[in-house]
Formats: sequence, C-alpha cells, structure tokens
Amino acid sequence: MSDRGSAAGGKRSADREVRMQRIRHAALTLFSRFGVRGTSLDAIAEQAGVSKTNLLYYFSSKEMLYISVMQQILDTWLAPMRAINADQAPADAIADYIRIKVELARDRADASRLFCLEMIQGAPLIKELLEQDLKALVEEKSAVINDWVASGRINPVEPHHLLYLLWGATQHYADFAVQIRAVSGQGLDDPAFFEATVQTIQDMVLGGLLPRSTP
Repeated sequence: MSDRGSAAGGKRSADREVRMQRIRHAALTLFSRFGVRGTSLDAIAEQAGVSKTNLLYYFSSKEMLYISVMQQILDTWLAPMRAINADQAPADAIADYIRIKVELARDRADASRLFCLEMIQGAPLIKELLEQDLKALVEEKSAVINDWVASGRINPVEPHHLLYLLWGATQHYADFAVQIRAVSGQGLDDPAFFEATVQTIQDMVLGGLLPRSTP
C-alpha cells in the first residue's frame, strides 16, 4: 500500500472512531437519564447528529450500543486500578487511587449513575463483563493487597471489602450528587469541597490501614 493509501486508511479509521465516540457520548447522556428502555435509537441519533441508519451502521442494535458504552465506562474506571502494583508504597497507591476515583465521580458522574442503574437492575446486559474482566482484575489486585499485608506494610484487611469500600466512598459523590448538594450546599465542582472530599477519604482509609509507629 502506498503512503498516500495508508494515510487515507488511517484518516478513515480515525473518522470512524470519532463518529462512534460521538454516538457513545450521546447514548451515555440519554441512557443515564432515561435508562435503556426509556431511550430510543431515534433520540440517540438526534443527540449525536447522525441518521438512525448511520448509527445502525456502527452499532447493530440499541443493546450492542449500550454494551459498548458500558465497556468504555469499565475501561475508564478500571484503568487506575490496573496501575496499582506490589512495588508501590501502599499509602501512595491508595491515595492516588482515591483521588482519581473522586475525579471520575466529578468529571464522569453520568457514567457512574448509569453503571449504578445497571447494577440495581441486576446487570442483565453486562453480567458477563463483570464476571470476566472485572473479576479477573479484582483477583489480581487482591493479590497485591495481600502482598502488602504479608510484608507488614498495611494492617490485615480482606482485599475485596477494601475495594468495595473505596468504590462506595468515591462513587457516592456521583450517584447521590443531588443529595450531597442539598445537604452540603456544595458539590465536587467546588475546588475546596473536592479537596476536602479527597483528603477525608484518604485520611479515613489510610488511618485504618497503615500500621502505627511504635513510640
């Protein structure tokens, strides 16, 4: 293939991904507000600025589009967990993970709410993703946490429950943003409130995990 042909192919591939991402973004916006059943392909196409025929060229059904959106959400959320490794200082790894998760709660609240809605409904469309990708990664990082425990770098803790705690503590600020703003009068979009949220979760979690120094 000539350089010109290769460049043209690369541009077509890039244009295709841009259109697919625009469709996913439109779908996420509507799915997170109205759910899968309450969202039509016509509405998604209108939101994305494409024809329904064009949408179906990239995604063969609403369910396939939904699964693609959920896969992208999982990929985004799991990226900071994948970065955790046994060679890191536990305090640094966990503090960084908490900060990134709160950033995602601030910047991707619609994704968090959609994921929460899917879980409440029993995860009918993405259970396979949870039982494969998510489960494998949790087991991998549980081994890292157990290594930290065995080396005395953190206090004994059941890894799964630690991860559930971190997910719940951080994603709460997205899933219950209306409640938090009603009670606090602030949300994660306020820099001071954001920093206080991160610091509080870090202090609470690390205060229980890190061994106390012997006087």
